[in-house]
Amino acid sequence: MPRFNSSLSEDAQKLTLKKYINIGVAVDTPNGLVVPVFKDVNKKGITELSRELMAISKKARDGKLTAGDMQGGCFTISSLGGLGTTHFAPIVNAPEVAILGVSKSAMEPVWNGKEFTPRLMMPISLSFDHRVIDGADGARFITIIGNMLSDIRRLVM
Repeated sequence: MPRFNSSLSEDAQKLTLKKYINIGVAVDTPNGLVVPVFKDVNKKGITELSRELMAISKKARDGKLTAGDMQGGCFTISSLGGLGTTHFAPIVNAPEVAILGVSKSAMEPVWNGKEFTPRLMMPISLSFDHRVIDGADGARFITIIGNMLSDIRRLVM
C-alpha cells in the first residue's frame, strides 16, 4: 500500500511516493511532544528497532534530539497507552498522509467458537488524509496491521 508511505505537497498538487521507509514515533517529553524518526526501518530487525526506540526516546526526553533526528518521516506512530488512554484519534503530521494511534492493551474475553477465552487486545486507530487514501484502503491497512500484531512470529521473520 504505497500511498501510506508518501507525502503530499503543501498545495496538495503533488504526491511523492517514498522509496525509503522512515517511521516517526511520537515521544512525550517535559518540553512537549516530539517525533524522532527511525530511518530505513524495513532494513532492521525487531531487536534493533527496540534498542533504537529506547535510545532515541531517552535522547528526546533529555532534550538532545537534533533536527536530523526529526526529519524525513513517512508515517508516524503515536502511543498513548502508557498514559492509560483506551482510545484516541491522532492527527496526521503533514506532509505525511497517515498516522497510527496505539492505546492501552487490556485482557478481554473473546469467543473462540466454543467458549470465551482471555485475549490481550490493543486498540489501534488510523487517521489519514482522504485526499490521498480512501476509507477502504484505510480499512485494509488497519486489517494488515492487526493481523501482523496478532501473531508475533510475523514480526520476527
